[in-house]
Parts: sequence; structure tokens; C-alpha cells
Amino acid sequence: MSRTPVALRRFGREGLPGIRQTLMDVHAGAYADELDDEAGRHFAGSVDRWGGYPGFTCVVGYDGEEPVGFAYGAPAPPGCEWWREHLPTPPADASTFAVSELMVIPRRRKTGAAAQLHAALIAGRPEALAVLLVDSEHPKVEALYATWGYRRIGDRQPFPGAPSFTVMLRQLRV
Repeated sequence: MSRTPVALRRFGREGLPGIRQTLMDVHAGAYADELDDEAGRHFAGSVDRWGGYPGFTCVVGYDGEEPVGFAYGAPAPPGCEWWREHLPTPPADASTFAVSELMVIPRRRKTGAAAQLHAALIAGRPEALAVLLVDSEHPKVEALYATWGYRRIGDRQPFPGAPSFTVMLRQLRV
């Protein structure tokens, strides 16, 4: 597979209306074999919710003019570091950037595009830590995040009926 870098574009809350449909389209392409209408609506609601958070940041990767992936997240409000329950002793600086989504269309997977998107999303963040959830049924994804410096700190089921997720944490600055 081609390891051609993707062109990266960064967006904040104010840019979300202009890229919302792009995110929907990439999501539909990334999960074409698995999605139903309800999943698409759920994802749209998630985009809108995250896009409303202060500090929301999204990086979209393009191959020419074609969007091939994106990553987005936002800082956790101080005192809302839900992941603390998974550590015996919380860190002195618990400021956290929550990585909500990272996805790449199938033909650009295993090309380095995901690593580029992730690196661009967390580059220069002022927070001390980054946190993310990985579906526990995807150990290869968890292993990939481990190569990027994340460590598994626990498991979480965000609400009844939801899948179980692995909670992963990473230092952003020392």
C-alpha cells in the first residue's frame, strides 16, 4: 500500500459546519459494511456534541481533494477527568485532551495516514495527557495506540448496552 502522506487541514469549532458533511462521508466510507441508519444518526449526534465543546479540534486528511480520514477531540473540563478512577494515584497535572474519533477509509489504512492524523491532532497540545477509548473487540487497534505511547489503564462501559471499551492514557508532555 502507498505510504504517500496525506495533506492535513486543521479545524476548530467555528469550522465544523463546513466539514460536518465531510466527516459524515468519511464515517460512511470507513464503516460501509457495518452501518445502518441508526448508527449514522448516532455518529452525527456525536459530531455535533463534540463540535460544541470548547477547544474542539479536528484534523482532516486529504489525498488531493478527497478526504481520506479524520481525527477529533477536545480538552476535558477541569475536574471531569473520568479516567482517574482507573489509576491508584492521579497525576499531579491531570489536564487531559480526549481523543474522540480517529478513522481512515479502508483503502488508506495501513499507509501511515492514521498516525499522521493522530500526531497532528495532539501536536502542541497544552494538556499533560491524552485519553481515548478503544472497543475491546479490536485488540489490533489497541496495539496500534500502544505504539503511539498510550497505555491501557482499565475498562469502561459508558452506558448500559454499550460495548466494553479499553481506556488508554498517554503523556503529552513531561
